[in-house]
Amino acid sequence: MRVDELMSRGVKTIGVGESCHAAVAHMAHARIRHLPVVDSAERLVGIVTDRDLRHRLFTPGVFRGIGTVPVESLLKDISIREVMATPVVTVSPGDDLEMVAGLMLEHKLGSLPVVEAGRVVGIITETDLLRQIVKADACCHEVETIVVSYP
Repeated sequence: MRVDELMSRGVKTIGVGESCHAAVAHMAHARIRHLPVVDSAERLVGIVTDRDLRHRLFTPGVFRGIGTVPVESLLKDISIREVMATPVVTVSPGDDLEMVAGLMLEHKLGSLPVVEAGRVVGIITETDLLRQIVKADACCHEVETIVVSYP
């Protein structure tokens, strides 16, 4: 199976100049955990995750402000550029899912942006892969039951 058969399309992205507060708002609204970061030409330059944002809140300089400064203010003062991960491990729409799963495992990643000509055309997540495995297992389990019960 290929990436383009399973990836999510219409991916929400965030601009490199936006704030971490904007990233949290986008993630909460879209109920997602991964945001590809793009430049003004819509080219992929990084990725930010909910984990990246949480870790940033617990850095000594920021953590001291928690409780005395609203978290919204702390997040508005931090640029995505400061938090995003680079370089980004990416895949292409025609890549094989087995290879993608291996990359995610090797690099301990929860998602991989799907890129064509430097632009994000989709994203594939560990949840997408798990859904496919469960779906395949359900199909195979029924076939196994039928074969086993056949005299």
